[in-house]
Amino acid sequence: MTDERRPAPSAGARAAYLAYRTGAALANLLPAPVATRSASALGRTIALAMPARRRIVERNLRRAAGADLDGVALQRAVSDVFASYARYWLELFRLPHEGRDAIDRHFRVEGYEHLEAALALGRGVIVTLPHVGGFEYAAAWIANRGHPPTVVVEPVEPPELLAWFTSVRAALGMEVVPLGPRAATRMVEALGEGRIICLLADRDITGDGVEVEFFGERTTMPAGPAVLGLRTGAPIVPLAVYFEGRGSHLGVIQPPVPAEREGRLREDVTRVTQEIAHRFEALIRAHPEQWHVMQPNWPSDREGR
Repeated sequence: MTDERRPAPSAGARAAYLAYRTGAALANLLPAPVATRSASALGRTIALAMPARRRIVERNLRRAAGADLDGVALQRAVSDVFASYARYWLELFRLPHEGRDAIDRHFRVEGYEHLEAALALGRGVIVTLPHVGGFEYAAAWIANRGHPPTVVVEPVEPPELLAWFTSVRAALGMEVVPLGPRAATRMVEALGEGRIICLLADRDITGDGVEVEFFGERTTMPAGPAVLGLRTGAPIVPLAVYFEGRGSHLGVIQPPVPAEREGRLREDVTRVTQEIAHRFEALIRAHPEQWHVMQPNWPSDREGR
């Protein structure tokens, strides 16, 4: 017999799990105004302690906001990115305890007619998002509309942390599918059931994406949204959720990305993924200080390190 027990989690993974659980407990114990101010201050403080991440954020801000962003303005924008990311985690921790009325009250949307029209086709909908603002809030709001989404998440260690994240998102009405061999099959099934699936697609986590031009540089992006759209006929709808003041959010839903077969599948996938990249550029440029990508995302980022 083989021993199929999981290896024991590393001390770092265990510490991360405890840190997230502690952060969630504090986020829900503190009054909302105090928690919001504390999260912002913590994010800005962490930015000072992570020079490598700061450099990546600086590069991303200059890509999205332009090379003219420099000096004090650039450093202020970098600090804003870390504060925005801290707000993302605070809201994720608090969302399961928010009532449906509160979620609806704190959310306004532009372009919802695009999502309604896509759903009316009856083939499911592929909502594709960049890591901007409160993207978890979008899924919770969509679930409130009677369309609980299926979401793909990056596996994390230890397993207890993934299980906890899954339970948090499930409490918001999401079906959570870990990224892996089973994910693609479940996505096709969910679309066949007429469901909405949500895919964050501005980072090529697995390293097997297709090459595109993104903010004027060549890199790779996940092929999943394009492959699913081309194979199933499900509309691909880009979406971003921006933070606004006093706990409010703005969801911006774009018209579907054209995704018809025109030639070889590989060429069609590249064409559709490139269009998604262009759509993401517009969504990110609207609020680059809310773009939470802090890892190398272009070959030049890795060469720079």
